[in-house]
Amino acid sequence: MLKSIRGRIITIVILVAAALGYLFTNGIKYGLDLQGGMHLVLEVDDPDGTMTADARADHIDRSERIIRTRIDEFGVEEPLIQKVGDERLIIELPGIQDEGRAKALIQANAFLEFKLVIPTARIQSALPRIDRAIVASLGEEALRELGQVTEAPSQSLEDLLFRGADTGAAAADSLQPGAAADSAGGEASGDTAQAEPSAGELRPFTALLNQGDGDGIYFVAESDVERAMSFLALPEVRLAMPRDVSLQWGSEAVGIGARTYRRLYVLEAEAFMTGDMLENAVANRDQQFNRPLVHFELNRRGGRRFADFTGQHVGDFLAIVLDGEVMSAPVIRDRIGATGQIELGNSPMEEARDLALVLRAGALTAPLKIMEERTVGPSLGQDSIDAGFLAGIVGIVLVVGIMLAYYRMAGLLALGALAVYVILVLGGLAALNATLTVPGIAGLILSVGMAVDANVLIFERIREELIAGRATRTAVDEGFGNALSAIVDANLTTLITALILFQFGTGPVRGFAVTLSIGIVASFFSAIFVTRTLFLLYLSGKKTADPISI
Repeated sequence: MLKSIRGRIITIVILVAAALGYLFTNGIKYGLDLQGGMHLVLEVDDPDGTMTADARADHIDRSERIIRTRIDEFGVEEPLIQKVGDERLIIELPGIQDEGRAKALIQANAFLEFKLVIPTARIQSALPRIDRAIVASLGEEALRELGQVTEAPSQSLEDLLFRGADTGAAAADSLQPGAAADSAGGEASGDTAQAEPSAGELRPFTALLNQGDGDGIYFVAESDVERAMSFLALPEVRLAMPRDVSLQWGSEAVGIGARTYRRLYVLEAEAFMTGDMLENAVANRDQQFNRPLVHFELNRRGGRRFADFTGQHVGDFLAIVLDGEVMSAPVIRDRIGATGQIELGNSPMEEARDLALVLRAGALTAPLKIMEERTVGPSLGQDSIDAGFLAGIVGIVLVVGIMLAYYRMAGLLALGALAVYVILVLGGLAALNATLTVPGIAGLILSVGMAVDANVLIFERIREELIAGRATRTAVDEGFGNALSAIVDANLTTLITALILFQFGTGPVRGFAVTLSIGIVASFFSAIFVTRTLFLLYLSGKKTADPISI
């Protein structure tokens, strides 16, 4: 008997030591509702309703993999990224500090294109047609109210540069083999963007254009950018545009004199290469100007295509377009191979890191829109922890009091087993790197009740055997044996329920299911194995006929 007890004690000590080891090594990770963070529900953006159900499901599957890669590289601990049905993604980011940056990172399409900047002459003849399309769409009265009346020719770069300030335009970038862009002076012509309009003729779009700092580039005053964008978004304007030409905005403002402008690039409509051939992207700093940039590497096929194209267009501008905005448009100085870089101007280094991250993870196959957004502050999380801690203490105190008052010494043995149970549950959570949530705390408290309930079943069976006149040791053995089937049934059915909740639930529900499942296994072990071991120790110091305190 003593050998059997010694083996049981060794088993318990090993398990408790392992649980404590995991607990001190990994600790307990708190979920979104305990430490604060962000909860997002995303859905494929399909405003026209043209996607089939299968297409939306495919986009969600691929987006889940891409977003998981982005968030893992972003460094969020224990994020939850889960597909709900075939059309939605749930994302929970515990402990996130910069919600805006995280949302931008998740929603960024990261669609990279390389396009050739073409001369403004390619769109010059279409400008009057575009103006007439705007007038026909919006009406003369509405445009006159906006101040879009007959204008003088748009200003040249020299007009912008020397209009009461000494600040010059940024020089055009140049592209070297294996590098993104070196600064090189760009000489702008003094030509106007278009000819003098005839008297009384409205030029709503052309009037906003100023000669840029290179052929194929216009300047638009920052205050006029929104209006110009609204014009370009009109269906009539899209039809009036040449099919092989695309107008796309630069990503940052340019200060000239006392005003700021945005570049509007004239590009080939079709990209000669996209980011599908991108193999790697790393954020770095320009050693000469200390500006952030992103080095990129193309695969072998992309490198060959890039080299062939740049070799044929030496001296031309090459636009690097990300999600429809021109990040930079350097001059091609020589044939370029599989490496290059994207300059980000005066943007912070953090933006360069995020850009490199999303480029490495790949582009989303379809835009995602936020259907639901919740932010949980850390103060609310601490309130939840405090409330859960208080509930646990109150519950444990009541359980201890009732067990000691009703079962006396046997109750004390059950509390010893309960202490082992708590250590095993916390160690199990740490070993599985599970996240503790408020519902998880509820699951923990519930499983405490189940552990005590198992001991109650055993003790009642032992008392029944003692009342029937069985000897003490026989009554204890029979009590454990008779209670076993009821304990197994109760724990097994609850475990099945917990597994179903884990499989089909989301966020908090899964946290509850994980804690409850670990608690059920631990409670079964503590009631059947640990409590019986403590009873054997208790009985080892008594004679066969001695009564027990139960």
